[in-house]
Order: sequence, then C-alpha cells, then structure tokens
Amino acid sequence: MSIKWQWDPTIDTPRDLIGYGPQPPHPNWPSNAKIAVSFVINYEEGGEYSVLNGDTHSESYLTEAVGGTPRHQARNTNVESEYDYGARAGIWRLLRVFEKAGVKGTVYGVGKALEENPKVAEVCGKMGWEMGCHGWRWIDYHDMPAEQERAEIEKCIVLITEQTGQAPRGWYIGRLSPRSHALLFDIYKERGLELLWVSDHYGDDLPFSKPLPRALGERHPDDSLLILPYSLDANDFKYMMPNNWSSPDDFYNYLKGAFDELYAEGENGSPKMMSIGLHARISGKPGRIGAVRRFVEYVQSKPDVWVATREDIARHWKSVHPHKATGAAS
Repeated sequence: MSIKWQWDPTIDTPRDLIGYGPQPPHPNWPSNAKIAVSFVINYEEGGEYSVLNGDTHSESYLTEAVGGTPRHQARNTNVESEYDYGARAGIWRLLRVFEKAGVKGTVYGVGKALEENPKVAEVCGKMGWEMGCHGWRWIDYHDMPAEQERAEIEKCIVLITEQTGQAPRGWYIGRLSPRSHALLFDIYKERGLELLWVSDHYGDDLPFSKPLPRALGERHPDDSLLILPYSLDANDFKYMMPNNWSSPDDFYNYLKGAFDELYAEGENGSPKMMSIGLHARISGKPGRIGAVRRFVEYVQSKPDVWVATREDIARHWKSVHPHKATGAAS
C-alpha cells in the first residue's frame, strides 16, 4: 500500500503540553509495586553510518573521541572498531551482569546489527529478554523517502521474526521521521501483527496513548499508539556528550537519585516508571560496567519494585488503563 503524505504540522502532529496534569493515573503495578523499572540495551553495532553499508560518510556519533567529524566517501576504521567492541565484547559483558542478577529487560535491536551477529538474539531470547526494534539502521530517518522507510521496517519485522519466532512488539527508532509511527501502525495492521508500544518520546514518567498523524482521509480519529516514554537523562550515552558523565560514579549516582525520587513518589501513592538506557559499546566497557552492576544490586535491595520488559509494562497498562487520549491531543 502506497500512502501519499500531506503534512500540516498544526493538525497532523499536535503537541500535548497537558498530559495527565497534576493527578496522574495510578498504574496499579503488579504486587502493588512502588515503581516499574525498565532496563534497555541499545544494540546498534554494525548498523551505524559506514561506506560499507552504502553510506556517503563514516559514523562520528557516540564514540570515545567526542566531537569527531565523519569521513566522506571513506572508512574510519578507528570508529568502526569502537562499534565492533560492543558486538564482540560489550554486549556479552552487559548480559552477564543481568544474567547473574536474574534480571530481564528489553533490547532495542537495530536490524542490520542483529543480522550481522545473530547470536545476540539467540542468547537474549534464552534469558527472557524482549527483542524490540531500533530500526533497520542506526541512522537518521528524517529525510528518508516513505517507501524506503517502509521497506526497512518490513525487513526488521522479517529478520526479528526469523531470529526470535515472533515479530517485534515494540519499537524505538530513535532518529525517526515524521511518518515513522504512522508507517508502523499501517504495516502492523496490514500484516495482522500486534504493535504494543513505541518509545520515541521523552515527555512523561507514565505510559500514555498518542494519536497518530493523519494521512488525509485514511486515519480513524481513535487510531493511536501506546507510548512507553524513554529516557535521555538516565542513559549512558551521556558518557559521550561534552560535560556530562565523566566517571561511572556520575552515572550511578544519577540513576540512584532518579530511582530514589520515583520510589518515594510511589510510596506517596503515585507510582511511576523508570527507563535506564544502556549501550553495548559504552556501558559494556570494563571501566563502566561496575556502575550498571551496582545499580542493579541497589534496585534489587529495595522491596516492592517491578523490573519488567517493556512488553510486560505495555500489556499491564493496556489492561488497567484502556486507551484514552489525554490533554490537547485528545
């Protein structure tokens, strides 16, 4: 199905600055948990910008050489090897921490990265981790033609289904296009697949329903996606940002502070959700893995904490709070 997109930003992509307001709904987490914790591993290695993948330039984002510039029409083997580290060593170090702790979470898997290293999906499946999708490539989709983006979404569905036995139930594209979510909704509807959640949003501490951008004449007013907000603050990518985490203690202390605040809100009758973003080539390094281990242990030391996959959280939310649009976007 080919869709002709006609965009009016004031109609098709409304901002919601109201949300749940001063009295958010009670999530009624299982076992009366005071907080739901979602650990996420972004697995991107092999899907980044590279002339080997047909790109015009090399990757320069989220590397140890902060502020580096891409090479055009040429490889940057130093950067490639940094990404290689995540696939060869970092992912396994991260997974060992979670396996020892008996903790499961969600992988944001880039299709190309999973294709290059299928053992990742196999091991994650055995550990009970959810395989979400992070796009076919770890690139910016904003200006990609709709038909090409559609084809890449479909490639992801086919690959992850082959590797795990089921299509991904949730997506975090990251550098998405204005049409990404509408394409996801339509493709899943056409294929009769279940799309439970998307996480390309950082605007809340609880899940919420978001209406879809409307292709002219083709969108039902109730068409929506369940948003499980993600986090760019409780995220190890800030090791690679100027003037952010300079040591594992910085990252650990921030995670602990965020957890403690949300846990206290839960004790006061307003439980929330916390997402922790990790990367194989970042937190999978020997000097940083300790912060992850310490935080996992800290979380496990607290009573009434629900550590869950994003699929688990989405299913719970849908059962307790059936779709109801909120605020200005309703």
